[in-house]
Amino acid sequence: MFKKVHHVAIICSDYQRSKDFYVNVLGLTVLEETYRNERESYKLDLAVGEHTRIELFSFNSAPLRPSYPEARGLRHIAFEVDDIEWAAQELRRKGVTSVEEIRVDELTGKRFTFFQDPDELPIEMYEN
Repeated sequence: MFKKVHHVAIICSDYQRSKDFYVNVLGLTVLEETYRNERESYKLDLAVGEHTRIELFSFNSAPLRPSYPEARGLRHIAFEVDDIEWAAQELRRKGVTSVEEIRVDELTGKRFTFFQDPDELPIEMYEN
């Protein structure tokens, strides 16, 4: 029935700051940017590789996440990388100060780490 994850939607508090982060820091490709006057809202479609998208939304007065990180719902998004040490260093070089120490997944033996977007949403990097 399901073939793949098509997209993940994120609501941000500061559209320009989040757009800069996802495009210029994470290197995602802009597919389409739409401003909806009736909602005073942006929708930015970003490509993650060939098969997945992130939809970045801005809404006036969006409520805060109720708790961090154990609120019900989507816990985090994870990006696969080939070299986690290089990727973590590249994020730090681009000014991302929230990159955690690299750990090993006890179930898979794969290395991973977390960092945060401008709204402190958790993002994982998982080594291929």
